[in-house]
Amino acid sequence: MTPDPTQGAPDRTPNIPEVVAEITEIFERYEKALEDKDVDVLDATFWNSPHTIRYALHENGYGFEEIHGHRTRRPPGPGIKERRIRLEILTLGRDFATTNLEFKVRGKDEIGRQSQTFVRFPDLGWKVVAAHVSVMSDPLW
Repeated sequence: MTPDPTQGAPDRTPNIPEVVAEITEIFERYEKALEDKDVDVLDATFWNSPHTIRYALHENGYGFEEIHGHRTRRPPGPGIKERRIRLEILTLGRDFATTNLEFKVRGKDEIGRQSQTFVRFPDLGWKVVAAHVSVMSDPLW
């Protein structure tokens, strides 16, 4: 796709405070929904598209329907996060963001990692288009 020469360069200003605040709010709502197994909020956070991907600890979700299916089958109860170690949020301009969370895995000597890529759609608002969760069983620290 050839860029439109009549349009200026996209804004890629890092971490505009109000955009960071928006993503932080969405991230925290998503984290609470994970603990509560609130499938409606979890689903609303993700882009309803066959192009959305979520790699989780025990499954790969290719497309919104697979991701939703995994969520409905997940048993209720506490999640795997014992405590947060580090949360990094990066926004570029007003329509793109990433979140990266490092956490202590509950009851294990392991470190978990979670990342999400957000895009703001004109008609949908912020949606996760890709996500990943993994565990380092032998952390280098």
